[in-house]
Amino acid sequence: MDVSVVIVLILVRWTCSIKRARFPLNAPTYDPSYFSMPGSYGSLVELVVKQTEAVQAKAGRYENPEEHPFFPDDLPPLPQVLNPAAVSVNVNKKIWDVYFNKLLPLFVSSGDDGNYASTAARDLECLQVLSRRIHYGKLVAEVKFRDEWKHYEPAIRARDKKTLMDLLTAPAVEKAVKKRVAKKARIFGQEVKVGDDSDENKGKYKLDPAVVSRFYGDWVIPLTKDVEVQYLLHRLD
Repeated sequence: MDVSVVIVLILVRWTCSIKRARFPLNAPTYDPSYFSMPGSYGSLVELVVKQTEAVQAKAGRYENPEEHPFFPDDLPPLPQVLNPAAVSVNVNKKIWDVYFNKLLPLFVSSGDDGNYASTAARDLECLQVLSRRIHYGKLVAEVKFRDEWKHYEPAIRARDKKTLMDLLTAPAVEKAVKKRVAKKARIFGQEVKVGDDSDENKGKYKLDPAVVSRFYGDWVIPLTKDVEVQYLLHRLD
């Protein structure tokens, strides 16, 4: 299997942000003091994520090695179907921080339209898509390890993170990924008005393609490689 193809397939789809961009920031969604519900603590978005994960866990979502909950401590016991190396790798805390503190300010407008539940639902969708794409890096790392185990094994035994990162890094592939996600954002994120044949809306986007490219380059790709390195460090355990 061509690893570059695997990486591109993993990273190119990220249209949930376009859905989220329909709403302004809606800050009360993230304010723990704004909503008061018996037996619950935290913000509305935390409540939505926790409750949704609890239901999805019962349906078996997190038995899939590509899926990782953001609040694992709040879930019922799950059967362990992964090897210890895979189970130990979870960067959702970083994803949560990056999404709310780095990404949202880049592509949503300021303001408040009162649609807090819808806002939280779109945030949940984005978080789960990002988590799945980034943690898919474990499977990518396994493919790379099997293809070139003679190069990876010495670095793993030496706990050499830098060498592992160098082995995993493919600048040409990363550049191609950033170009492709920007292109998809231009195609699927255009502002389209039915019956309007004017050039007024050409070049207007629901989500700036440059923001998507930057987000992949600055956060999605590095976090994916972080997952790969963490997985490989435990691969021989």
